[in-house]
Formats: sequence, C-alpha cells, structure tokens
Amino acid sequence: MPENTLPEVFVERLKAIVSLEDYPATLASFAEPSATAFRVNTLKATNENVLAEIGVETNSVPWYPQAFLIDPQYRDALTQSKAFSEGRIYIQNLASMLAPLLLDPQPGEEVLDLAAAPGGKTLMIAAMMENHGRLAAVESVKNRFFRLKNTIQTFGADMVELYLKDGREVGWKVLERFDRVLLDAPCSSESRFNVNDPKSFSHWNERKIKEVQRKQKKLICSAIAALKPGGVLVYSTCAYSPEENEMVVQHALKKFSGKILIEPAEIHLDNFRPGLLRWKKKEFDPSMKQAIRVLPNQFMHGFFLCKIRKICI
Repeated sequence: MPENTLPEVFVERLKAIVSLEDYPATLASFAEPSATAFRVNTLKATNENVLAEIGVETNSVPWYPQAFLIDPQYRDALTQSKAFSEGRIYIQNLASMLAPLLLDPQPGEEVLDLAAAPGGKTLMIAAMMENHGRLAAVESVKNRFFRLKNTIQTFGADMVELYLKDGREVGWKVLERFDRVLLDAPCSSESRFNVNDPKSFSHWNERKIKEVQRKQKKLICSAIAALKPGGVLVYSTCAYSPEENEMVVQHALKKFSGKILIEPAEIHLDNFRPGLLRWKKKEFDPSMKQAIRVLPNQFMHGFFLCKIRKICI
C-alpha cells in the first residue's frame, strides 16, 4: 500500500489537503502509472499525418484536439519513432497541457515562460501562437537550459527566444512588457512520487517545501512585474502542498493588493477541485476557490493551476 511506503508526514498532510472522498484515489495514484499521452506538434505536422505514421491505436482527448492517449505498453515504440525524434510529436502528461490552455496565448502577442525547462509547455505555447509573435523562455539552470535549447530546435519553435537567467530577477528588468506570462514554478514534485521508486520522494520533507516556497514567492512577483496591465499570468505546480500553491498566490495578492485578481478558468473537468480557502491557521482570499486543484486519475497526475489577471488602473 502506498500509505505504508510514502513518508508518514506527507501522507498525513495529504489527508488534510484532499477530501475524504478523494483521498483513496489520490493515494492510489502513487502506485498506478497514468496513461501515456502525446501532443501533435502542429508546427511540423497535422493530426492525420502523425496518426497514420505512428501506426499505434490512439484515443482522442475531447478537450484538446491535438492530444492523444495510447496504452503504456506502446510508449517505447513511440519514443523510438521518427515522429518523436524529428519533433512531430511530444510526449507529455495531460495535466501539463492544462497550463498553456488556461494561458490561452494568441498569435502576435508577447509571452513569457519564466521557468521553461524542459520545454513541453513552451513548445505548446509556440504552437498555439502559430510561431507568430514573441515568446521568451527563461531557465536559470545551465544544463537544463541547454536541454531546453535542443528541444526548441528539434521541434521547430523558431519564434522562441531563450535566456539563461534567474527568473526571480527578470520581471523587474522588463516591467509590464508581456501580454501573458506562464510560471510553471519549480516545486517539490509531490504528484510525481512513485512508491516503486523511493528516489522520487527521498528528497522530500517540510523544510524543503519552505525552501522552494521562498523561491516561488520571488518568481511569482517577478512574473507579475513583467505583466502588462490587463495581462494574464498562469501559476502552476505539480505539488499538493498549500505552501507551494495557495500560500504563494496569497502572498502575491497581498504584495500587489488591488492590482491583481484571480479569475475563473474556462476549462472544467471532472477531476478539478477548487483551491483551498484555509490551511492550518492561515485563511486565504475567498477568490482562491477559483484556483484549480487537479486530482490524479488514470489519465493525468495531480496539478495546481491559478489564473491571475493584472488590473488596468
């Protein structure tokens, strides 16, 4: 049972974060792999051409026409295909596709991806923008930056401008420049814990959560500083910890009081739950219920999403 394998403190926290009804399935997700999903890279191919090329039975995803699911047993065949190596498909968990969809970038806009590696969301944004406009992708870790650079080149996202920079400082140097900003923040990666791989959670403890939270708070303030009045920020993580999610957004609401607000998402799925309104002794702004907690299921891992708009004053 995952409950007997995962850190005891994490399990107790999880019980307090998710509802009694959702807890068993959430716990089970740490032992059950989700289906393999991929996205057709429309910068290089069409759905019809790719599906004919890979020769594997696929299931479509109703809420995103370019996304498809395959049986996990075919994952290796997919990664060894020319469609993958030549950048016509990108293998990506469905949960990770939600952030660009919520951001809704448009061709011709200026968009910032503030913590871009490994690059899946950056590529999806570029495809949604049809390679037209300006997309700045920032990564602070050198080896991750060069992996990101290689990915961008392979998948033909010519519009992307890459920057090896500390995202915590970027926003203050490009004040109110971008129409949209994505901050898929570095986090504790709790939703990716795997009971069959103890290394996936060996780093985890509450002190680490506080450490990463400090970085997240600086990143979200940088993101808001870079955003034009009227612009949209999507903040996301693959963590369950309220310290990394609602508390980071609450910090931004306080620091930019009267200048930003949380907006409801246009996407609605059965495994979405509202953001928490309280955690331990801390209470959050009532609008936090418009944030999204994505519960894991057989198709996607857990995720947190919040759409924030900068108010025109």
